[in-house]
Amino acid sequence: MLDLPAAGRYDSLMKQNNLYLIIGVLVAAVIGLGIYVYREETKPKGVELRIDETGISVQEK
Repeated sequence: MLDLPAAGRYDSLMKQNNLYLIIGVLVAAVIGLGIYVYREETKPKGVELRIDETGISVQEK
């Protein structure tokens, strides 16, 4: 038979683990977004010259 107080502890432990997982995913998303924004903001301004198989392209940044 299932011991009800033990089942309740298991249930609360699973809820706590799920909460930690959600918080971890949110923290990782915020860090990833911060790195992306930082890299976009610190890109050098000016002209981009790209040479590839389609030819040469020049873009002003």
